[in-house]
Amino acid sequence: MTTATGTAAAATTPGTAATGTLAITGFGVLSGAGLGAEALAAALADPKPSDASEMYEEPLPRPEAHALVDFKVRDHLGRKGTSFFDRATALGLVTCKAALADSDLEVDDGNRDRIGITLGTTTGSAKSTSDYSRDTFTQDRPYLVNPLLFPNAVMNCTAGQAGIWFGLKGPNATVAGGHMAMHNALRYGRNLINCHYADALLVGSVEEFSPHTAWAAHFTQSVEGGDLPAGEGAAVFVVERAEEVRAAGRAMDAEVLAVEAGVFDPPGPDGAFAAGLETCLRRALDRAGVAPGEVATVATAWSGMPRLDDAEEDAVTAVLGADVPRLRVTQATGEAFSATGAFQIAALLARHRAEPGRDGEISVITTRSAEGAAGVAVIRGWSRAGGHHG
Repeated sequence: MTTATGTAAAATTPGTAATGTLAITGFGVLSGAGLGAEALAAALADPKPSDASEMYEEPLPRPEAHALVDFKVRDHLGRKGTSFFDRATALGLVTCKAALADSDLEVDDGNRDRIGITLGTTTGSAKSTSDYSRDTFTQDRPYLVNPLLFPNAVMNCTAGQAGIWFGLKGPNATVAGGHMAMHNALRYGRNLINCHYADALLVGSVEEFSPHTAWAAHFTQSVEGGDLPAGEGAAVFVVERAEEVRAAGRAMDAEVLAVEAGVFDPPGPDGAFAAGLETCLRRALDRAGVAPGEVATVATAWSGMPRLDDAEEDAVTAVLGADVPRLRVTQATGEAFSATGAFQIAALLARHRAEPGRDGEISVITTRSAEGAAGVAVIRGWSRAGGHHG
């Protein structure tokens, strides 16, 4: 990731690790609407937050949230070994399980050393970290905290537990990036695969709903003039080398043509951030070999916060024009921080599953942060109706 002040920073310099496209051969998504692509697609058509007022004893800023109010990890993974999972870990593992089940990639003793995990996050489980830290002050001396809860307080807990649970012995990484988490995880995963550290990865991001994230969303939104309720969930994608998937005659859900990122001046009236995001977008299209007129949809990070949304829209319009349809995924998923980028990709793939007529369409996924980070991904998606091999 490059940094710059003033106008625009150059995005990723082309290099060996950035060459070679990736194939998505399966995915799982767990959003506030439920488990699976169909649930997310239904939420996009008719967004409805849930009443989360009874989920926690601590006060919430508002009762509405795009949260899984009745979620129980044992319903999906059983009771054994799951009793001490925190919410973020539970959401992540259930989604990893769904992604593996959705793909035709078979994990066995012959390949598990070459299959890894790269998950994006904001800070891991904010609730677990906060609760554990509070116990060190409130419990009787000598600070009788529960040692079984400590693993949940580190941000790589979800990725580590997933590696253990599914027996994946390849690279295991956690990328902290907030709203940039999915793009950063995808770029990191691309480098791992293209540099031959892994042959396949589970790549995604996860965010839990808790009083901590609910208040974080509330204050973030209120400061910027937004009113989006908090959300939660995860989306995980099975990612492999596209050329190998194609050579084996296997179907792919999407081809990741490019992922670009940069850091610029924060969004503001000077237009510096918009110029920076525009540079990322042009670089991504150039790397993907895609003309602006070929883009069918832009999945934006719209959040109802004018300072950020306007800058993003200015950049997208400058490159792609005003007529390319925008997909506002957060209207159905809420302010899900690190999971937002993953939901954007999952929403596009869910639409491909439901509409075979979109086979081969090219989509752009944009993201940004209040501090000036920007990311762009370009994908080409297919349904499974025709067994497309890319």
